Amino acid sequence: MEALLEFITHFGWLAVVAVIFAESGLMVGFFLPGDSLLFVSGTLVQQGIFDVNIALFIFCLFLAAVAGNSTGYIIGRKVGRRLFNRPNSRFFRQEYLLEAEVFYEKHGPKTIVLAMFVPIVRAFTPVVAGIADMPYQKFVLFNVLGAAIWTSSLTLIGYFAGDLIHRLGINIEVAVIVIILLSLLPGIIHLLQDPKRRQAVRHRIRSVRRKK
Repeated sequence: MEALLEFITHFGWLAVVAVIFAESGLMVGFFLPGDSLLFVSGTLVQQGIFDVNIALFIFCLFLAAVAGNSTGYIIGRKVGRRLFNRPNSRFFRQEYLLEAEVFYEKHGPKTIVLAMFVPIVRAFTPVVAGIADMPYQKFVLFNVLGAAIWTSSLTLIGYFAGDLIHRLGINIEVAVIVIILLSLLPGIIHLLQDPKRRQAVRHRIRSVRRKK
């Protein structure tokens, strides 16, 4: 957590925008803490540590998320189901792609919006949408909606939390660590809940292996 705080304060708000782009739909960014970054960055803007207007910052984050998702969609359309045969590596996990597919099949097009708030799944869902040949016009609609809600809500919550921190005189580093812990909870809960989803993913993995 301290390393995350050091990273974003050292490289600045443009680095956060770059991370959001990579984390939104490039698959290699599944391990990046997008939710935490939005929370903390909003707080740092309010505290004046990030010298940028909050509206401009959110707009840049929104563009980064839309562009990241669109890139993931294009990858899915171009490569197709061959991605399911790609071996695991440090920057790619086949089971996460399968989990995103299960999530997509369950929720349909609205997955593009819902997945923005689900760590790991968020990085793979645009790719799955491309593989599933989701109409691009429909994808763009849900992509823009999901990116707008995700980036604005979490960043603004962090921003107003920063104002509260200032009013209460709380140490900024302690507050940021608490914010990061809270933002990690959805991902932890997601990984621990719903045994049916875990079983479905395991079944898909076995099916893919049998086809090899």
